[in-house]
Amino acid sequence: MWFVLALLSAVFAALTSILAKVGIEGVNSNLATAIRTVVVVVMAWGMVFLTNAQNGIGEISKRSWLFLILSGLATGASWLCYYKALQLGDASKVVPIDKLSVVITLVLAFVFLHEQFTTKSLIGCILIGIGTMVMVL
Repeated sequence: MWFVLALLSAVFAALTSILAKVGIEGVNSNLATAIRTVVVVVMAWGMVFLTNAQNGIGEISKRSWLFLILSGLATGASWLCYYKALQLGDASKVVPIDKLSVVITLVLAFVFLHEQFTTKSLIGCILIGIGTMVMVL
């Protein structure tokens, strides 16, 4: 099931880039990000209430709150940078560079989460890096 959800995530992320590139035309990138964020917030809270998950708020630890807030700040910074880059550049160049986050995530997971970094991971990272450069240059 995780694979199907991850694949759907990739499809929706691709749609996000194309729809955003069209929608951001003539709109301040920060305003566009704020509008997108409101839609995401409404959808997320809608799912919380639809699945009756709101009762779990009180059970969230302080550590989880801290890291969820930090993750939210990182997401916000990412979206602000992404929308500005998308406004200034071609989607076909911005998106591959944005997807270098895969490589960065693997490195950070190895360093901070002590996840395994295999030969296969290294080759994948190198190929993603090379592929990104080929697409951008």
